[in-house]
Amino acid sequence: MENKFLKVGAEATVELKNNLIIKKRVPKHYRVKELDERIRRMRTKREARLISESRRKGIPTPIIKNLLEFTIEMEYIEGDVIKEVIDAKLSEKIGELIGKLHNSGIVHGDLTTSNMILHKNKIYLIDFGLGSFDETIESKGVDICVLFRTFKSTHNYYGTYINAFCKGYKKTFNNAEEVLKKVDEIKKRGRYM
Repeated sequence: MENKFLKVGAEATVELKNNLIIKKRVPKHYRVKELDERIRRMRTKREARLISESRRKGIPTPIIKNLLEFTIEMEYIEGDVIKEVIDAKLSEKIGELIGKLHNSGIVHGDLTTSNMILHKNKIYLIDFGLGSFDETIESKGVDICVLFRTFKSTHNYYGTYINAFCKGYKKTFNNAEEVLKKVDEIKKRGRYM
Protein backbone atom coordinates (compact mmCIF):
# COMPACT_ATOMS: atom_id res chain seq x y z
CA MET A 1 0.00 0.00 0.00
CA GLU A 2 1.35 3.42 -0.91
CA ASN A 3 2.09 6.16 1.61
CA LYS A 4 -0.70 8.67 1.87
CA PHE A 5 -1.20 11.75 4.02
CA LEU A 6 -4.67 11.57 5.50
CA LYS A 7 -4.68 14.67 7.64
CA VAL A 8 -2.51 17.61 8.59
CA GLY A 9 -3.89 19.10 11.78
CA ALA A 10 -2.82 21.75 14.24
CA GLU A 11 -1.32 19.14 16.59
CA ALA A 12 -0.28 16.27 14.34
CA THR A 13 0.03 14.76 10.91
CA VAL A 14 -1.71 11.48 10.14
CA GLU A 15 -0.27 9.28 7.42
CA LEU A 16 -1.16 5.85 6.06
CA LYS A 17 2.07 3.91 5.52
CA ASN A 18 2.50 0.15 5.04
CA ASN A 19 -1.09 -0.37 6.19
CA LEU A 20 -0.40 1.46 9.48
CA ILE A 21 -1.66 4.81 10.67
CA ILE A 22 1.29 6.99 11.67
CA LYS A 23 0.24 9.88 13.90
CA LYS A 24 3.12 12.27 14.55
CA ARG A 25 2.90 15.34 16.78
CA VAL A 26 4.54 18.27 15.03
CA PRO A 27 6.84 20.81 16.73
CA LYS A 28 5.44 24.18 17.72
CA HIS A 29 8.17 26.70 16.94
CA TYR A 30 6.61 29.42 19.11
CA ARG A 31 7.39 27.31 22.21
CA VAL A 32 10.78 26.86 23.82
CA LYS A 33 12.22 23.66 22.30
CA GLU A 34 12.57 21.74 25.60
CA LEU A 35 9.03 22.66 26.69
CA ASP A 36 7.62 21.79 23.26
CA GLU A 37 9.28 18.38 23.31
CA ARG A 38 8.04 17.67 26.83
CA ILE A 39 4.45 18.63 25.90
CA ARG A 40 4.47 16.58 22.68
CA ARG A 41 6.02 13.56 24.42
CA MET A 42 3.45 13.75 27.25
CA ARG A 43 0.46 14.12 24.88
CA THR A 44 1.66 11.25 22.70
CA LYS A 45 2.02 8.92 25.70
CA ARG A 46 -1.33 10.00 27.14
CA GLU A 47 -3.14 9.36 23.84
CA ALA A 48 -1.55 5.91 23.52
CA ARG A 49 -2.59 5.08 27.11
CA LEU A 50 -6.16 6.24 26.45
CA ILE A 51 -6.43 4.13 23.29
CA SER A 52 -4.95 1.05 24.99
CA GLU A 53 -7.02 1.40 28.16
CA SER A 54 -10.22 1.92 26.14
CA ARG A 55 -9.49 -1.24 24.21
CA ARG A 56 -8.83 -3.17 27.45
CA LYS A 57 -12.26 -2.04 28.67
CA GLY A 58 -13.96 -3.47 25.57
CA ILE A 59 -14.22 -0.33 23.43
CA PRO A 60 -13.09 -1.01 19.85
CA THR A 61 -10.02 1.12 19.03
CA PRO A 62 -7.03 0.64 16.74
CA ILE A 63 -4.30 -1.63 18.11
CA ILE A 64 -1.12 0.32 18.89
CA LYS A 65 1.80 -1.30 17.11
CA ASN A 66 4.59 1.04 18.18
CA LEU A 67 5.01 4.09 20.40
CA LEU A 68 7.89 6.42 19.64
CA GLU A 69 8.82 9.71 21.25
CA PHE A 70 6.28 11.88 19.37
CA THR A 71 4.65 9.22 17.17
CA ILE A 72 2.01 6.53 17.53
CA GLU A 73 1.95 3.76 14.93
CA MET A 74 -1.35 1.92 14.98
CA GLU A 75 -3.58 -0.45 13.12
CA TYR A 76 -5.42 0.97 10.11
CA ILE A 77 -9.17 0.39 10.49
CA GLU A 78 -10.77 0.16 7.09
CA GLY A 79 -14.44 1.03 7.00
CA ASP A 80 -17.03 3.76 6.72
CA VAL A 81 -16.73 6.98 8.67
CA ILE A 82 -19.89 7.10 10.84
CA LYS A 83 -20.56 10.63 9.58
CA GLU A 84 -21.38 9.10 6.17
CA VAL A 85 -23.59 6.20 7.31
CA ILE A 86 -25.25 7.21 10.57
CA ASP A 87 -28.84 6.27 11.34
CA ALA A 88 -30.87 5.94 14.54
CA LYS A 89 -29.75 2.35 15.13
CA LEU A 90 -26.07 3.32 14.88
CA SER A 91 -26.67 6.33 17.10
CA GLU A 92 -28.07 4.07 19.80
CA LYS A 93 -24.98 1.83 19.46
CA ILE A 94 -22.80 4.95 19.79
CA GLY A 95 -24.65 5.77 23.02
CA GLU A 96 -23.93 2.29 24.39
CA LEU A 97 -20.27 2.59 23.40
CA ILE A 98 -19.80 6.03 24.98
CA GLY A 99 -21.56 4.79 28.12
CA LYS A 100 -18.93 2.04 28.40
CA LEU A 101 -16.15 4.56 27.74
CA HIS A 102 -17.44 6.92 30.43
CA ASN A 103 -17.90 4.02 32.87
CA SER A 104 -14.18 3.38 32.38
CA GLY A 105 -13.36 6.93 33.51
CA ILE A 106 -12.30 7.98 30.01
CA VAL A 107 -13.48 11.07 28.14
CA HIS A 108 -12.83 11.13 24.40
CA GLY A 109 -12.48 14.90 24.13
CA ASP A 110 -13.39 15.20 20.43
CA LEU A 111 -16.49 13.07 20.12
CA THR A 112 -17.65 13.59 16.54
CA THR A 113 -19.07 11.27 13.90
CA SER A 114 -15.81 11.83 11.98
CA ASN A 115 -13.85 10.14 14.79
CA MET A 116 -15.81 6.89 14.56
CA ILE A 117 -15.40 4.15 11.97
CA LEU A 118 -17.85 1.34 11.21
CA HIS A 119 -15.91 -1.86 10.48
CA LYS A 120 -17.56 -5.28 10.33
CA ASN A 121 -20.61 -4.04 12.26
CA LYS A 122 -18.46 -2.58 15.06
CA ILE A 123 -17.98 1.09 15.81
CA TYR A 124 -14.33 1.98 16.41
CA LEU A 125 -13.31 5.16 18.21
CA ILE A 126 -10.27 6.96 16.84
CA ASP A 127 -8.30 10.14 17.61
CA PHE A 128 -8.04 10.41 21.39
CA GLY A 129 -5.68 13.39 21.08
CA LEU A 130 -7.91 15.60 23.24
CA GLY A 131 -9.00 12.81 25.57
CA SER A 132 -8.36 12.37 29.26
CA PHE A 133 -8.86 10.12 32.24
CA ASP A 134 -11.63 12.04 34.01
CA GLU A 135 -14.41 10.88 36.33
CA THR A 136 -16.30 14.19 36.53
CA ILE A 137 -19.88 14.58 35.38
CA GLU A 138 -18.95 17.93 33.80
CA SER A 139 -16.32 16.44 31.48
CA LYS A 140 -18.66 13.65 30.38
CA GLY A 141 -21.38 16.24 29.76
CA VAL A 142 -19.01 18.31 27.61
CA ASP A 143 -18.03 15.14 25.68
CA ILE A 144 -21.69 14.50 24.83
CA CYS A 145 -22.36 18.18 24.05
CA VAL A 146 -19.64 18.05 21.40
CA LEU A 147 -21.30 15.00 19.84
CA PHE A 148 -24.78 16.56 19.95
CA ARG A 149 -23.42 19.73 18.34
CA THR A 150 -21.97 17.53 15.58
CA PHE A 151 -25.35 15.82 15.12
CA LYS A 152 -27.05 19.20 14.88
CA SER A 153 -24.58 20.82 12.49
CA THR A 154 -23.99 17.82 10.21
CA HIS A 155 -27.03 15.56 10.13
CA ASN A 156 -30.65 16.22 9.13
CA TYR A 157 -32.29 13.92 11.67
CA TYR A 158 -30.28 15.15 14.63
CA GLY A 159 -33.24 15.01 17.05
CA THR A 160 -33.77 11.33 16.27
CA TYR A 161 -30.03 10.65 16.67
CA ILE A 162 -29.87 12.48 20.01
CA ASN A 163 -32.83 10.50 21.36
CA ALA A 164 -31.37 7.20 20.11
CA PHE A 165 -27.96 8.07 21.62
CA CYS A 166 -29.56 8.81 25.01
CA LYS A 167 -31.41 5.48 24.93
CA GLY A 168 -28.15 3.60 24.31
CA TYR A 169 -26.17 5.67 26.83
CA LYS A 170 -28.69 4.89 29.58
CA LYS A 171 -28.22 1.16 28.90
CA THR A 172 -24.51 1.15 29.71
CA PHE A 173 -23.66 4.16 31.89
CA ASN A 174 -24.55 4.11 35.58
CA ASN A 175 -24.95 7.89 35.98
CA ALA A 176 -26.53 8.53 32.59
CA GLU A 177 -29.40 10.64 33.93
CA GLU A 178 -27.03 12.89 35.86
CA VAL A 179 -24.73 13.38 32.84
CA LEU A 180 -27.64 14.07 30.47
CA LYS A 181 -29.00 16.61 32.95
CA LYS A 182 -25.55 18.22 32.91
CA VAL A 183 -25.68 18.30 29.08
CA ASP A 184 -28.85 20.40 29.30
CA GLU A 185 -27.18 22.70 31.81
CA ILE A 186 -24.12 23.13 29.57
CA LYS A 187 -26.37 23.87 26.57
CA LYS A 188 -28.10 26.62 28.56
CA ARG A 189 -24.71 28.27 29.11
CA GLY A 190 -24.68 28.73 25.33
CA ARG A 191 -21.13 27.56 24.92
CA TYR A 192 -21.71 24.28 23.12
CA MET A 193 -25.04 24.46 21.30
